Amino acid sequence: MSIIIGHHINGQQVQFGGATAPVYEPATGAVRAQVELANADQVGQAVAAAKAAFPAWSTTPVTRRAKVMFNFKQIIEARVNELAEAITREHGKTFDDAKGEIARGLEVVDFACGIPQLLKGEYTEQIATGMDAWTMRQALGVCAGITPFNFPAMVPMWMYPVAIACGNTFVLKPSERDPSATLLVAKWLEEAGLPKGVFNVVQGDKTAVDALLTHPDVKAISFVGSTPIASYIYETAAKHGKRVQALGGAKNHMVVMPDADLNQAVDALMGAAYGSAGERCMAISVAVAVGDVGDALIQKLAERIKTLKVSNGLTPGADMGPLVTKAHLEKVTSYVESGLNEGAKLIVDGRGIQVVGCENGFFLGGCLFDHVTPEMKIYREEIFGPVLSVMRVPDVATAINLINAHEYGNGTAIFTRDGNTAREFVSRIQVGMVGVNVPIPVPMAFHSFGGWKRSLFGDHHVHGPEGVRFYTRMKAVTQRWPETIAAGPSFTMPVNG
Repeated sequence: MSIIIGHHINGQQVQFGGATAPVYEPATGAVRAQVELANADQVGQAVAAAKAAFPAWSTTPVTRRAKVMFNFKQIIEARVNELAEAITREHGKTFDDAKGEIARGLEVVDFACGIPQLLKGEYTEQIATGMDAWTMRQALGVCAGITPFNFPAMVPMWMYPVAIACGNTFVLKPSERDPSATLLVAKWLEEAGLPKGVFNVVQGDKTAVDALLTHPDVKAISFVGSTPIASYIYETAAKHGKRVQALGGAKNHMVVMPDADLNQAVDALMGAAYGSAGERCMAISVAVAVGDVGDALIQKLAERIKTLKVSNGLTPGADMGPLVTKAHLEKVTSYVESGLNEGAKLIVDGRGIQVVGCENGFFLGGCLFDHVTPEMKIYREEIFGPVLSVMRVPDVATAINLINAHEYGNGTAIFTRDGNTAREFVSRIQVGMVGVNVPIPVPMAFHSFGGWKRSLFGDHHVHGPEGVRFYTRMKAVTQRWPETIAAGPSFTMPVNG
């Protein structure tokens, strides 16, 4: 009998008995469970539970809300292996990579523990005679998060810890490809002291997404995923009067200067291009070789790629696991074929790889293209797989213009020893996150982050101080009290002030 993965609504794990979708174990290719797909009415039940929980939670003392975050952090840290294994079995990433994902997510929980300080308003005494003014930040109500398959723990943590700590209630719609991690989190949050109904999980596909986007009681939508869907979510949710932050796609470049430490640059590219099988929104998918560094870079990369240990993510020492589904494997493989057809030179071909004991798994080895040009599909589009393209440019100005011309503006990096070159690059590049000798420049949680151009829809970046601003509204108060004691007669000259 197949395992059915359901929802978490108002403190209960529930199943409705409706339509389902398969959940695979990518390493074996086997279906490990079926996940329920909520309809609009079922999504409405989750929203109703969150709405009912909001008045009490929003007025809970902020120190008590912070204590829940502290407790939750401790639970996650104690059970990190359990959560990591759930991620690996449904996503395919290596066990150590899954633990790293959780660690980066916990940074946001750490940040949310400081919510009493972060929600303080400002006060001004005597802005006019007998009049004081102050500001306060108050919760929005029911907020919703729609998250992708590539980070089933971390990306939701970009959202709900800050939202909940600010006094909101939350409905999470995770990816239907790896749904189990969020159900663990839901149970642990309530174990940490979170009241029932404050955090809810609904599984589903586009039907569930549309129900959240159009529901009148949902006040804010957070999303991470591809650019076409991010654009759709932004437009639809905004049309229905909601606050929206929607992170879209990426084509992250790494510029390698002739003076760079080449071994360091290659190490960085290996991890950033092939870690998690390239299924990261911050993966480096394009290396831009400046000047005469290209040949040496290609040679070193080719040597290193051939040593990649591709295996079941639960295998100790694995560098890279499988792709998440067979359909995604076929999509990424089609990009490799497209690159060949358009004239790029395939230096390393990862197609057809076989993993002993996992012959039916969704595996693709590391692929490396050289002489990629801007008009090629493998350059223009987000591949989301272990495919690295190398482009050659004569100078850093050309590299900057190349990156600035791309529709995506998520992340980029430059590897150089030259401070002036790095400074010029950082200043001129039109990208939301920039690394200098750092391949994946996602900042810590106390710094907000987000992309530029078509990598972010909405005015707010995610988590950090921007997250607090996104999940709250400011209220400005001006106050004057009537005098309670009669002034009596005055025999002095009246004066203003």
